[in-house]
Amino acid sequence: MLVLDEPTNDLDIDTLELLEELLTDYDGTVFLVSHDRTFLDNVVTQVIASEGDGLWREYVGGYTDWERYQRTLSQQQADKAAAPKQEKAAAKPAEDNKAAGARKKLSYKEQRELDELPALIAKLEAEQADITAQLNDADLYKNGPDRANQLHSRYAELDEQLLNALERWEAIESKQN
Repeated sequence: MLVLDEPTNDLDIDTLELLEELLTDYDGTVFLVSHDRTFLDNVVTQVIASEGDGLWREYVGGYTDWERYQRTLSQQQADKAAAPKQEKAAAKPAEDNKAAGARKKLSYKEQRELDELPALIAKLEAEQADITAQLNDADLYKNGPDRANQLHSRYAELDEQLLNALERWEAIESKQN
């Protein structure tokens, strides 16, 4: 196991590239602290980040993957915070619709999509779980970073597809209600 604190400070480009190559080929575990985000993306396969209040959480992927996840999470929290305001503004018309007994009917295409979304979401989550299991296998990193990088890319794609599916589901549900 290696523990490195800011190993890229005062390194020239050639030495930095050599260090990246050596760390990528290293068979053991490396705990690394660095402000060089490009270096982190080129070397790390997992990020352990402080969540505040003494809570530390592990994320699969490099720094950019963690940053993308944090932006998505922040956006979801902002959307949730804005939702009560929107619900209050829409509450009166919704009550009028309920009183009249009228519920907006979805088109055939929308209803079919709504019926298929839970299966799609489950499939995407299952594939993400499978990729996470593969990424947790230490042998994956011994055989070279190419497969690990492919898995990280696929995981990011799945994350984006999952987010889109969940947003679409919410949009159709809100249209129906």
